[in-house]
Order: sequence, then C-alpha cells, then structure tokens
Amino acid sequence: MSGGLLSSFLDLPAISSVRRNHALEHATLQILAERGGNVRLMGRSSIWGFTVYGDVDTRELLEAAQDGLRRLKAGQRGLAVHPNCGSNYAVAGVIAGLGAFLALGGMTKDENEGVLERLSRLPLACAVGTLGVIASRPLGTAFQARVTTKADVGNLQITSATKSSRAGTTIHLVRTKG
Repeated sequence: MSGGLLSSFLDLPAISSVRRNHALEHATLQILAERGGNVRLMGRSSIWGFTVYGDVDTRELLEAAQDGLRRLKAGQRGLAVHPNCGSNYAVAGVIAGLGAFLALGGMTKDENEGVLERLSRLPLACAVGTLGVIASRPLGTAFQARVTTKADVGNLQITSATKSSRAGTTIHLVRTKG
C-alpha cells in the first residue's frame, strides 16, 4: 500500500474517529498515571469513544479525559502514544515471529533436512526473535504515532462518561463526537 493510499485509508471518517479516540484514550490513561491513579487499567477505542476497564473513579476519569483532550489540542502529541499499547505488542510479535520463522528456514520443503538440523538453528531463531522484540520498541511507537492513533484530534468533544460492571469488572464508557 503506497503512502498516499494508506493516508487516504487512515483519513476515512470512521478510521479517523477511531484513531482520534485511541489518542484520547492514551492521553487519559497517561494523565491518570501522572496523577498517581490506578495504573492497572486497560482501554479499547471505537468510533464512538473509548472504554476503560478497571477500578477508577468516574469523575477522575472524566477529568483526565477532558485534560487529555485539552492537552492534545494544545499540541502535546506525545500523549497519544502509550508504552503499553497493544499496537506495540502486535508489532513485536510480528517482527519476532517473522524473524524466527526465517531463521528456522521459512517454508522450504527440503526433504533432506531433518528435524535435528532445523532445531540446530533454534538458538539463531531465539536471537533473531529477541532482536526483533528490541527493534520493535521504536517501530511500535512509530506505528502508533502514524497509524493507530491521531494526535490531531480536531474538533473532538467528550459527550459523556458512564460506569457499569460486568462479571466483576468495572467498565467506563467515554463517548465522543466530532
């Protein structure tokens, strides 16, 4: 996919909404952490806003979201990228898995190669996988910043924050528009 085609795809209204909400979700979680809040939270973004799973006061969450939105609009783009985002783990998995796959011989169908010969490359596969995980840190961050989040939140507004519980888990839904 060329840069222009990818950019066009990322700017589709529904995709752009998810990316902006993802940036706001990250900003909210980072602000809660700055304030000494519960760091055992998990989020998930959608076209309608974002959901935070974990025990946090709804008012504190809403205040952090409003502060995050204000700070993103003021240009604090770094808040859109979170070190524990699933995007980082996905990038790490793909790079490490691909590297290990290639180190083990890929999809060759060499009938003469035995299991022991392939297993002899296991240390190389582990080393390549480890290097992939190390390399994935900056790549995951760049992937978040350019693909899965959009720090330029434009006219995004928070419309509500509600709390519910399911199977003993506290769930907050922060709705947005714009």
